[in-house]
Amino acid sequence: MRVLLDENLDWRLRRDLLDHQVESVSLIGWAGIENGELLRKAIEAGFDVLVTMDSNMVHQQNIRQNAIAVVALRAQSNRLGDTGPLMPACSPCSHRSSRVQ
Repeated sequence: MRVLLDENLDWRLRRDLLDHQVESVSLIGWAGIENGELLRKAIEAGFDVLVTMDSNMVHQQNIRQNAIAVVALRAQSNRLGDTGPLMPACSPCSHRSSRVQ
């Protein structure tokens, strides 16, 4: 499964999803792209899942019309120590959109 980590997440979370091909918005040069455009680019690039801390994305974008699942993490902060423990719960990433806390 191809997973894209939003720019609001530490790229090092890739290490917690070893069974997947994981990229980071920041590392592939997509930082600063608005949510709608980011979803479009992610779909065109063949990503299956977008993991984000932006819980508003599922309300701002019509996720169900897109060919990508969106997982919105809920943690105290976006620091690696707070988001890392959530990665095993989002590994299956089988829902169209979900929240992991």
